Amino acid sequence: MIVAESMSPADQVSGWATRPVTDLSDRAANALTVDVEDYFQVEAFAKFVDRADWDGHECRVERNVDRILEIFADAGAHGTFFTLGWVAERYPHMVRRIVENGHELASHGLMHHRADSQSDGEFLQDVTRAKHMLEDIGGVSVKGYRAASFSITKGNLWALDTLAQAGYRYSSSVYPIRHDLYGIPDAPRFAFYPRAGRDFMEIPVTSMRRFGVNWPCGGGGYFRLLPYGISAHNMRFVGKHDKQPCMFYFHPWEIDPDQPRIPGASRKAKFRHYTNIEKMQGRLKRLLRDFTWKRVDQIYPMPDRA
Repeated sequence: MIVAESMSPADQVSGWATRPVTDLSDRAANALTVDVEDYFQVEAFAKFVDRADWDGHECRVERNVDRILEIFADAGAHGTFFTLGWVAERYPHMVRRIVENGHELASHGLMHHRADSQSDGEFLQDVTRAKHMLEDIGGVSVKGYRAASFSITKGNLWALDTLAQAGYRYSSSVYPIRHDLYGIPDAPRFAFYPRAGRDFMEIPVTSMRRFGVNWPCGGGGYFRLLPYGISAHNMRFVGKHDKQPCMFYFHPWEIDPDQPRIPGASRKAKFRHYTNIEKMQGRLKRLLRDFTWKRVDQIYPMPDRA
């Protein structure tokens, strides 16, 4: 049995982010990632949709992922699919199609529980079960993990150690910006090793540094909210100024303007979820044309372990 190391909050913060990742395989390409979850499973609707009722909702994730696979194939792009265990269990053929099309299969946990809402034992069980489930279904090694809603923050940095102990090679769970639901504004902006002596990486979602503040430019709702030109300019700035790949993410439900609406959702939740959703497919296709994209494990070092 794997036992998570116990660390005080002070030790978590003082001992992390020991060194940057410098031996990238490709600095010219950007990491294209998809958080595979359905529209009713998102953080914005967590107060309005009970997990016990998930099976009662119309699932649209499989058709949306199939459309994404078509879009990626047309563009000659490959990416990493951080897949929810709940989804993989119900749509195993979809998971296998992801792998068969040359994309990386990675973990998004089991049930979209925030990492900072779990104890270390609960988190360990969640990420271990999700990894084994995805590997059994996909027939490939699962190296990467992304926490629901980027919920590894300064209060639960122990989660990075737990992921390493569970056999993951990297995480992309930190967003170095200020946000009401997540974020570590003073975290490193680019890939780093959280602990000395370990090859486990944290690869933050991309931000741009201007006026002493980190601004989001790694996808998600910001990509839908801002004009495409601003997002593209910011990503080019990171590549030219910082000489680093961008880590970009989006969700299958973001290309689905016809998805069912969640009754009773707040105005704030609706704004976050539905803004410019009808424009997403067009923007995504343009993004794939304007930049070079690869899987996470094709850009960052993943040496075989002894």
